[in-house]
Amino acid sequence: MNNQQDGFVKGRIKSLKFALKGLWLLITTEHSIMVQMTLAAVMTFLGWWLDISKTEWLFQILAIGLVLVAESLNTAVEKLCDFIHPEYNKKIGFIKDVAAGAVSFAAISAIIIGLFIYLPKFL
Repeated sequence: MNNQQDGFVKGRIKSLKFALKGLWLLITTEHSIMVQMTLAAVMTFLGWWLDISKTEWLFQILAIGLVLVAESLNTAVEKLCDFIHPEYNKKIGFIKDVAAGAVSFAAISAIIIGLFIYLPKFL
C-alpha cells in the first residue's frame, strides 16, 4: 500500500472512531436519545412478538433510523447554538425551534409507519 492509500485508510479509521465516540456520547448523555432508543427497543420487541414481515421490518428500521438521525442532528444544532450564544436570543431560539420541528416531522412519519404496520394486527 502506498503512502497516499495508507493516509486514506488511517483517515477513515480515525473518522470511524470519532463517529463511534459521538454515538456513545449521544446514547449516554442525551435524554431525548435515551427516550428514542427505549421506544426503538419497544418497537423492535413488538415487531418480533407480532412477527412482522421483512418489508415491515425495513420500514420500521428506516423510521427508527430517521427519528434517531433527526434527534441527533437537533442535539448538535442545540449544542452549537448554546455554545455560540449561551444567553437567550430570539434568532437562536428560532433556529433551535426549526431544528426541533425537523424531529417532529420524523416522529410523525414514524408514527404513521407504525400505524400502518401495527393497527391491522390489533384490529
